[in-house]
Amino acid sequence: MSKRISKSEMLKGIKTMNSFGSRITGSKGQLDFINYLKNEIREMGLEIYIDPFFFKKWEKKEASLKVYGYNGPEDIEISSVFPYSGETKDSGITSELVYSGGDKIAGVKDKIAVVEVTQITELPSELAFDKRSSYPDDVTLPTNYTGPVATTFVKFTYARIAKLKGARAVIFIWKGISDECVKGQYLPFILEYQGIPALWVGEKEGERIKEAAQAHRTATITLTADTQRHAYTESFYCMIPGKNEKESVIINTHTDGTNCVEENGPIALLQLIKTMKDTQPERTHIFVFVTGHFRLPMFRDITGGGIQATSKWLAMHRDLWDGKSGHLKAVAGVSVEHLGCMEWADIDGEYKATGEIQTELVYTGNIQMNDIYMDTVRERNLVRTMTLRGHNLLHFGEGQPLFNVGIPEISIVTAPDYLCVESESHEMEKFNIDLMYEQTKTFEKIIKKIDSFSAKDIGNCDDYSIVKYNSVSGKNDMNINTIKRKVLSVITKKND
Repeated sequence: MSKRISKSEMLKGIKTMNSFGSRITGSKGQLDFINYLKNEIREMGLEIYIDPFFFKKWEKKEASLKVYGYNGPEDIEISSVFPYSGETKDSGITSELVYSGGDKIAGVKDKIAVVEVTQITELPSELAFDKRSSYPDDVTLPTNYTGPVATTFVKFTYARIAKLKGARAVIFIWKGISDECVKGQYLPFILEYQGIPALWVGEKEGERIKEAAQAHRTATITLTADTQRHAYTESFYCMIPGKNEKESVIINTHTDGTNCVEENGPIALLQLIKTMKDTQPERTHIFVFVTGHFRLPMFRDITGGGIQATSKWLAMHRDLWDGKSGHLKAVAGVSVEHLGCMEWADIDGEYKATGEIQTELVYTGNIQMNDIYMDTVRERNLVRTMTLRGHNLLHFGEGQPLFNVGIPEISIVTAPDYLCVESESHEMEKFNIDLMYEQTKTFEKIIKKIDSFSAKDIGNCDDYSIVKYNSVSGKNDMNINTIKRKVLSVITKKND
């Protein structure tokens, strides 16, 4: 009889993970977490396979901001630092502040640029998402794609532009998002080293900075960092051999993260391994714990399916999934990230809990995988989910490389606004262990169901949908008939 998933063990695992602190790629916290995971798996009697990596690491040490006035220096509260931006000496950089607005950075040579970053509100959610189904049926996403993560991913060029314009440092001011929401955000984490020190401040402190810049006052930015040319990190995996020696199923997550939900997937995988280790599944199941999710420029590999860190693992281990020359053929994949998320939102200018579960965003690689997920998720008590198809070449999370190499997957990538926050609480006030327990049970059942289907019944992975979509916001679907109506409407107006 297989062992059962334990809620108490998962909560204990979450607390242990939190004790390591922030687990940014290559940090002591991440390495301690990896060692903990490996020890847990070894105690289950499974062999571990390790992929070591060395990379250029940047990790914040100290950061501060002072503005000088008639009454001497004034301390400005920092919201967070811009990862892999740049660094100063211990004495910092002192120079005149220049307010550059948001879109045009000019007149900043040898100065400290002050740049507002306004929350994006104009990008339709349907540009990034194509809905397959939802449960309950009335689940929708906001009409427009917003939030701190989306904003920095869209407006990622400002630091590099300030560098090119000759600025010595940059102060970014959040605009349109509450100070509590943006506090501690480790964003953006997708860029190469920028070569210019940069800090984030909230909108309230930003007003003080803008006034100081307009008065041509001077400021000192201090941002020291631990930089290593050959920092160590690693990915690892373990396997449970199956009866069918030609096929595999890949279950993946990442080990680097900022708080209790980013990333707690490895804690769930420990439970899934425990339930399976004493049984022999139909296919070989490969549990993959990748590194590099928070250092994507150095851990992505286009030959392994794209921009996420799992792409490097896939490129290195084609014998475990591509089905060529006697290799195992991966007939399905399951990607587990960001479990137990409750919804917090800016409501009337206050960042607070809504009392709802954060909508689970779940990519499904084809209709069969979608049916497997939806049939299973309906058995839960705590559920608010929407399934998606990769759309307009966008597919978020570590399931993307699986999808890109043609492995039909079920990939949860819930995305609350606090996903990338570093905080003393580890965001535990926003975490629900009962929800994580139910989600992990769901994936246990999904993996068993997948293993009961033949490769033929599972089918091939879909391609990305392009332009046309099923609306995630409840607006008009963009299907062929809609496109025809829009085109005819434009032609008619021109003729008139």
